[in-house]
Amino acid sequence: MTQNHKLTLSYLGTRYHGWQRQENAVTIQGILEDTISSLVGEKTSLIGCGRTDAGVHARNYVANGRFSTSIPPEKLPLALNVRLPEDIVVHSDEIVPEEFHSVFSCTEKEYTYSVFNNRTRNPFFNETAAFVPVHLDTESMKEACGYFIGEHDFASMRSLGSNVKTTIRNVYRCEITREGELIKLRIAANGFLYNMVRTIVGTLVYVGLGKLKPEDMEWILRSLDRKNAGPVMEACGLCLTGVKYE
Repeated sequence: MTQNHKLTLSYLGTRYHGWQRQENAVTIQGILEDTISSLVGEKTSLIGCGRTDAGVHARNYVANGRFSTSIPPEKLPLALNVRLPEDIVVHSDEIVPEEFHSVFSCTEKEYTYSVFNNRTRNPFFNETAAFVPVHLDTESMKEACGYFIGEHDFASMRSLGSNVKTTIRNVYRCEITREGELIKLRIAANGFLYNMVRTIVGTLVYVGLGKLKPEDMEWILRSLDRKNAGPVMEACGLCLTGVKYE
């Protein structure tokens, strides 16, 4: 019997061209769909909770798809993981109602962006954190974070490349933490625009470098002009860390 399966997984995106299947590139969706199809004996299509770009990681990613299998949900992850590459891991499988949709049923997403802030690189963070060799003032960056919380038009914080009905998003949390040389931004919202998180981080890095002031965030948001914000940070530092459903 065909059922709607909700899969929770993690992956390191370094070797992949993002989530979405592409004809001439290796992607998370492509590998996972092919692995499931081979295991259950039927062509399977998955819906992912977000289109993570090339090089972006996920610690808590959700995808759903309809297929039939005699393997019980508690054993399906084990059967998939022995067939998947080591940098993609399925943690759980859950049978959910037909109306469940990994995108439209989602109420909140959380991303974490990591910056390694030291004069010299650390090879252990090359694939999971952006490298900034100049000292960043995290107190100013923390102050700037407050301007992003709430419902705003984030047109100045996105890259062109995807069609959306509105550029208004509601940010629930935006916080900076520092542990030694590692700086992390955690941001949660009801949705994100293309490159929105990486642009927010780039703007906050400009604050940390003294190129912008925390209070500049207000007029940058109001300007709705991408040119006023900071750069898009590297994909390697970005990780999808949380997804919530009703």
